Amino acid sequence: MVLSMQAMQFEQSVVSILKRDRRFDPHAYFFLKDALDFTLKRIAESNGGQARHVSGPELLAGFRDCALEQFGPMASTLMTEWSVRKCQDVGDMVFHLIEEQVFGKQESDKKEDFSEAFDFEASLITPFLPKSKVATERGTQRSRRALS
Repeated sequence: MVLSMQAMQFEQSVVSILKRDRRFDPHAYFFLKDALDFTLKRIAESNGGQARHVSGPELLAGFRDCALEQFGPMASTLMTEWSVRKCQDVGDMVFHLIEEQVFGKQESDKKEDFSEAFDFEASLITPFLPKSKVATERGTQRSRRALS
């Protein structure tokens, strides 16, 4: 009964968020909750079984890795469908859930922690590109930086 009550509270929080801000598909919030659980489990496994607070960059990496694991080559397409296109979008959803008191926050946590830690879209596409295509893409990026 406790789980269903928590699930209902989470769902009500998402409904409340969507009344204020409809940028992200409701599925994105439910996936974010799964990604947080995924990240907490990974941290506990590397921390002698002890849970601890998750930083913004850690949650972003967990979100990406969970998406790759669950959705494979469709991760990028699905995130685009849900309007989650960059790291800052994940941060915006996190802070919506903090406002709803669903996620906790430490004093040091801020939205800027989610400011483009990495190329979000590329991080969901690159693992599935042929190796020759990845090398070409990296070379092109280096060339662009050299010209800037």
